[in-house]
Amino acid sequence: MKEFYSIAVDGPSGAGKSSLARRCAAAFGFIYVDTGAIYRSVGLAAYRKGIDRKDPEAVAAMLPELRINMAYDEKGEQRMYLNGEDVSREIRQPHISLCASEVSAIPQVRAYLLEMQRKFARENNVIMDGRDIGTVVLPDAQLKIFLTASPEARAQRRMLELKEKGMEQSYETVLEEIIERDRQDTQRETAPLREAEDAVRVDTSDINFEESFNLLCSVISEKLHIEKAEDKK
Repeated sequence: MKEFYSIAVDGPSGAGKSSLARRCAAAFGFIYVDTGAIYRSVGLAAYRKGIDRKDPEAVAAMLPELRINMAYDEKGEQRMYLNGEDVSREIRQPHISLCASEVSAIPQVRAYLLEMQRKFARENNVIMDGRDIGTVVLPDAQLKIFLTASPEARAQRRMLELKEKGMEQSYETVLEEIIERDRQDTQRETAPLREAEDAVRVDTSDINFEESFNLLCSVISEKLHIEKAEDKK
């Protein structure tokens, strides 16, 4: 049976995990799996239904009603579908980010989504990012990366990202939300955000996106002894 490569990328909100993991996946010909988008979809569903996201029983009761699917468009971008509706844009709103953090602390939610994530890794070469990929979801991943940056650097980047999407927020508001998200993610009882013991730590506070991308590609090539797809030509 063919063994596929799995790369786990963990780290706090706003560290650039999604953008960098997506770019690296394209460079190496892997499939990119944004697990945060899956939890955001659950958070959005709870928000729409007016469910208390901190009530485990209420959120768990909602799960059988959900149909969450991932698909990839012609550009290779991951799209999220909630009960048949493309919610890829809506789940990126800041208040849904906090909803995602709340529902992701519920054991029933994590158990419900765990197999979906592992199935992708069993059947494909993947770069998967999230909060507990290297510690819980893919503990046997061939490479684990902990991608981080200071809260201030992450707030600046998130603010610019939201502005590009037409969802402007003040720096103070974004920084406050990032600090609160960090608190929720690191202090939750179930699968808290933490760095795996065998992870490679990459801090991008003082380097730009292109430099961060090149650094991650170097780590992947060195640790897995593989080349980028374009380098093979």
